[in-house]
Amino acid sequence: MAKKILRSDEKKSIMGLDVNGPVFFTSSIFIIISISLTLIFREQAEFYFNEIQNFISNTVGWFFILCVNVFLIFVIYIAFSKYGNIRIGGKDARPEFKTISWFAMLFSAGMGIGLLFWSIAEPINHFMSPPLTEGGTAMAAQEAMNFTFLHWGFHAWGVYALVGLSLAYFTYSHGLPLTIRSVFYPIMGNKIYGKWGDLIDIFAVLATLFGLATSLGLGVQQIAAGLAHVFGISSGIVTQVSLIVGITLVATISVVLGVDKGVKFLSEWNMRIAVLLLVLVVLLGPTIFIFKSFVQNTGNYFYSFLQISTWTESYTGNDWQNAWTVFYWGWWIAWSPFVGMFIARISKGRSIKEFILGVLFVPSLITFFWITAFGSTSIHQALLGDNTILNAVDENVATALFVFLEDYPFAIVLNIIGVILIAGFFITSSDSGSLVVDSLTSGGKIDAPVGQRIFWAVTEGAVAAVLLIGGGLQALQTASIATGLPFAFILLFMCYSLYTALKSEYQQAEERKTQKEWESYEERVADIIKKRSSEKTNPNQ
Repeated sequence: MAKKILRSDEKKSIMGLDVNGPVFFTSSIFIIISISLTLIFREQAEFYFNEIQNFISNTVGWFFILCVNVFLIFVIYIAFSKYGNIRIGGKDARPEFKTISWFAMLFSAGMGIGLLFWSIAEPINHFMSPPLTEGGTAMAAQEAMNFTFLHWGFHAWGVYALVGLSLAYFTYSHGLPLTIRSVFYPIMGNKIYGKWGDLIDIFAVLATLFGLATSLGLGVQQIAAGLAHVFGISSGIVTQVSLIVGITLVATISVVLGVDKGVKFLSEWNMRIAVLLLVLVVLLGPTIFIFKSFVQNTGNYFYSFLQISTWTESYTGNDWQNAWTVFYWGWWIAWSPFVGMFIARISKGRSIKEFILGVLFVPSLITFFWITAFGSTSIHQALLGDNTILNAVDENVATALFVFLEDYPFAIVLNIIGVILIAGFFITSSDSGSLVVDSLTSGGKIDAPVGQRIFWAVTEGAVAAVLLIGGGLQALQTASIATGLPFAFILLFMCYSLYTALKSEYQQAEERKTQKEWESYEERVADIIKKRSSEKTNPNQ
């Protein structure tokens, strides 16, 4: 008799919690030890983590660049292939959320907060120090927008689409738990429920929680800087910790309410506020210039797409790419378990083609317009001789958005909206991240007990607060990015695993279709024979 496999999503820990014990307790202990060591040996940790990242960038930076291109090509191929019409969750499955709610949630989780921080600072940085041309020129302006679009566009969302599609497909179409281990089922079979599967999920938990905690910690520094700039409130550690407490409290309430009542509600309101800010910036600013530059920026990005996507700095020998492109690719890959799992959680019922095109193109185009409205306008001001925004970015990146808005009518109103939006995006990142970590540690359960959701939401905020007080955020962020290398290999296996599963399902569907057609043919032949036999028996009828 074959040995029964005890599935990880069916386990209960020895303490009676509704969790996968090995993943939950190992992750919790490792988090405590890691944070403690980071606080005790902060300077040494920063040094060694930076050395690790520099080694990765200098030796395998080209591998990151190759991988993100492979991931993008793969998901586009899947979308337009014969597998594109396969529906996640089966042919009768229908979307759980409206399309607009779906877009709002995936955008908020994917990169909403990053755009507020970098939509001005990054184009300005590239404008002043471009990798391929002279800084401060019109050519530098175009190059700045090309590389900013590259870092925030299709490649980033291609990584998320790959992970999200793989997890959604194996969870909803094959009944596997919503964890990273599930995508390896075609390769490992039931071994995913053993030690190797636990190890994969532990790795994903640590990368997700550390990435979220460092982002939360660094992000509240931006909010605090904004409050200090706009209202004169102290941006010290007391303010920063208070902000973390507030954000964590709202995020905890959101995860208690769940995806439908909590995360969806906040994401939709975030998008409304974001659209309001964007519309005001466009209407109150150089409106015609923004639309003109959006068309030009997008066109130039597509024109130079292949060149900048595969550029590896081979002949220049500079360090620019390690500081920017390789950094971003490592960051997006390290974040992919979190964002991908959340996208998977909300994507049941959509066709593969609909999923990929929705995840790839809608957020990317919105991102391009946002970066144009804020980034191109800032560069335009600099080209006209106004160095205010240049100085702001140079002095403190966190205040760049607020300095930018000061040139607009109703500046105080716009700044308040900006602060609210930053806080809102942090809350949605925090609550969706907590749900993902809880899913990973509970064996892939989609709706784990409320107490466990609260635990991870509070843990995430506590880690951020402790690192803010004791230092070590930068070290942990560097360590999080370094996890992008092993995850790159996991994502390559993911491509193979997903393709294998889709191919198998398609072949089975075709076989069933052929069988039904043959059965239908046999039935028609049988009816004809029966009819003719009846006519011979009763010739007068």
